[in-house]
Amino acid sequence: MQNTGSCRRVYVSGVVTAALMASSFGFAQGAAPSSAQASVSQMPKFVQKDGRWAFMVDGAPYLMLNDQVNNSSAWPAMLPKVWPAIDRLHANTVEISVYWEQLEPVQGKFDFSVVDALLAGARQHKVHLVLLWFGTWKNGAMHYTPEWVKRNPVKYPRITSANGTPGDTMSPFGAATLEADKTAFVALMKHLKATDPRHTVLMLQVENEINAYGSQRDYCPEATKLFAGQVPADFAAAMHVKPGTWTEAFGLEAENTFQTWSIARYIEQIAKAGKAAYGLPLYLNHSLENPLATSREGRPEWSAMTDHVLDIWKATAPSLDLVAPDIYMPQYAQYEKIVKTYARKDNALFIPESGNSAQYARYPFMALGYGAIGWSMFGIDLTGYVNAPLGAAQIDDTLIDAYALDYELLGSMDREIARLNFEGKLQAVCEDPAVRSQTLVFGPWTVTVGYGQPQFGGVRLGAAAATPNPDPTGRALVAQLGPDEFLVTGISARVDFRPTDATSGKRRAYIRVEEGTYVDGKWKMARIWNGDQTDYGLNFRSLPQILHVTLMTY
Repeated sequence: MQNTGSCRRVYVSGVVTAALMASSFGFAQGAAPSSAQASVSQMPKFVQKDGRWAFMVDGAPYLMLNDQVNNSSAWPAMLPKVWPAIDRLHANTVEISVYWEQLEPVQGKFDFSVVDALLAGARQHKVHLVLLWFGTWKNGAMHYTPEWVKRNPVKYPRITSANGTPGDTMSPFGAATLEADKTAFVALMKHLKATDPRHTVLMLQVENEINAYGSQRDYCPEATKLFAGQVPADFAAAMHVKPGTWTEAFGLEAENTFQTWSIARYIEQIAKAGKAAYGLPLYLNHSLENPLATSREGRPEWSAMTDHVLDIWKATAPSLDLVAPDIYMPQYAQYEKIVKTYARKDNALFIPESGNSAQYARYPFMALGYGAIGWSMFGIDLTGYVNAPLGAAQIDDTLIDAYALDYELLGSMDREIARLNFEGKLQAVCEDPAVRSQTLVFGPWTVTVGYGQPQFGGVRLGAAAATPNPDPTGRALVAQLGPDEFLVTGISARVDFRPTDATSGKRRAYIRVEEGTYVDGKWKMARIWNGDQTDYGLNFRSLPQILHVTLMTY
């Protein structure tokens, strides 16, 4: 969860056919969809091809449709109020916390009862888990460290501010803290290796939204000495700066870059040791600032550009499989800018946290349009806690239904979506309130996705087309199955096709529009759309409808 306090802080945390896929990537043709109930499964891993990413689970691309439950919802007594929400959402994966203070209440003595309860519950409800390690840092603070860490600041030092006072966050220069956190994290990984051969747990997050509070950087003696010295040559080369001191190399970004590098070194050691114990994928999440600020105007003097911070992590913590953004900005332009920043050839796009008000429900489609391997809202469970500044004022049936519609629709074909996206055959969009239509191009076919249009009749023209929509809910997904065959779905949107070459004089015709669903990876038709359902394009409202469309021109 993103910290929204007003204290001064530094942000240092900165997506063919089955036979062809089997041939190209070595997994069994016709591999069954992943099941947390399977007795044995392959190790999850990331695969990259031509700048696109797939998250391979049981040997085939997998799309994570997640819910990150509230911070204190992992306790066994709370789980009866968690699993019903997961079932109602149609989520296939749950992001849930593991607390250092609970796991190791006495140094060297580990209690895995909470982890075991999570594994048992996930298997019962047939979902996977992404575990969030709340260790040295959670929202930048040290609040999840065990009591024996909190009570010994000499051995486990806190960050030192410029005036010499300690902060409410751990120092990345605390050698004993690093060793203690690493020991606990390795113990967790070893326990998962011994108790979870099914790979119910797909991935782990190392720490949470690592910020530095109350200071531009750590001013402890070791940090001050390093900051006055030369930037390590390998880091300078990776960041494409000239050798020199931190200030010479990075100017106004020097202190924030130094602090980010310091914490990234710390995290790399934990991640590297964890992977040596058990090779599950690992990632780090970032809390964010306004991505649209193009200069320091409007930014705190201590903040760093998001892409700059991401480069630091990539250079310094190679044991992390990806770095992910937590997005609590509902505005379309901000959300898209963040998604574009993190969808890189060297970084699979995964959004582990988003706000949970209804206006975020369209954003899984935007994420898919940029190749995401997973998406999650934050804090939808039935435990009674709501973080209102970051999302919905209450978790009620209406809100749950808004996300359940997405997940029911996408979850019925999650494997197909993941595969088609990896192959570069899928495009998806969500409504930009400033426009009334968006365009997708699939070679000879152009797709128009319209919003705010009548069920019957043509596209609204003139001023109305540019009128901002105060309540944007539309989203659509189109995937190409063959030269003239498409998989189409959406919510609150109209989808239509036309020949890309406008000079050809040709028009489109629907040969066949089947509504149906995927059952065990195979398309099953329920009915054929025609007449009112196709005369003015394909209109999607608020039902989980999937269409298989065959076209021709005349």
